[in-house]
Amino acid sequence: MDALDLLLNRTSEPKLVAPAPQGEALETLFQAALRVPDHGALHPYRFVLIEGEGRQRLGQVCQAALLESDPGADDKARDKALHLLERAPLVVAVISCIQDHPKVPAFEQQLTAGLAAHAMQMAAVAQGFGGIWRTGSYAVHPKVRAALGVSGEDEIVGFLYLGTPVKTKFKVPRPDSNGFVSRF
Repeated sequence: MDALDLLLNRTSEPKLVAPAPQGEALETLFQAALRVPDHGALHPYRFVLIEGEGRQRLGQVCQAALLESDPGADDKARDKALHLLERAPLVVAVISCIQDHPKVPAFEQQLTAGLAAHAMQMAAVAQGFGGIWRTGSYAVHPKVRAALGVSGEDEIVGFLYLGTPVKTKFKVPRPDSNGFVSRF
């Protein structure tokens, strides 16, 4: 796949089935992440693979987080939380790992972790897979953070859902760049 075609036609794929990237294909995603701009070569991120029964276990944590935040959540919301991670065969939690550094502030390290997530998604698409990057309230909930071993300044940058797209990609309208660009 041509790099410009990939960047200009990227879309999120909310419905994903098996197979997901595995083996060499999955390693390619990690290698793409390791090549993102990274001031100080800190590699301020780590990845937690959530697959198989792990999706159900983390779904139980998400449901508990929901009930802690909203004890009156209805059955539909409880069920959604429980099955949230089953929308794809592989979910990668991308976690920024902030390091104390005199020249690289925390926000720059978080951006690098975000770039790693984006590179992984693009590498997946380039190999014929699909993905969607989600965050939401579970990414900051203490129960979910604890379950994934996230503490201190570290943050869950997002959950990258990966698999094979169920339907053909649709064209997303392109905004006019004039609304986002100015000259100084």
